[in-house]
Amino acid sequence: MAFRLIALASLVPFSMYTGWTMLIAEQSLVAFGLELISRPDTAQLVIDLYLMAALACIWMAKDNRSRDGSLIDLLPYLILTAVFVSVGPLLYLVVKGFNRERQA
Repeated sequence: MAFRLIALASLVPFSMYTGWTMLIAEQSLVAFGLELISRPDTAQLVIDLYLMAALACIWMAKDNRSRDGSLIDLLPYLILTAVFVSVGPLLYLVVKGFNRERQA
């Protein structure tokens, strides 16, 4: 339960901040992303961020499989992770919790 509360306490303000910044942004999300990857220093940060997102997607897929979930159940979280990175895994933790069972 503690994981869910921590995830929720992170998800709500971060999502609100994300929404606010998107509302006041002077460029589209795509234009912003292209600008970030146009320089080596910021591209490194984006690559690092998406490597962590890929690891989170792998974790969510394994956790979902251990719960006998379908790909359709997981798809919204993967899409959110691809677009907003942290939002997908945080929402997954809020909704599904943390499965403590070990797989052999």
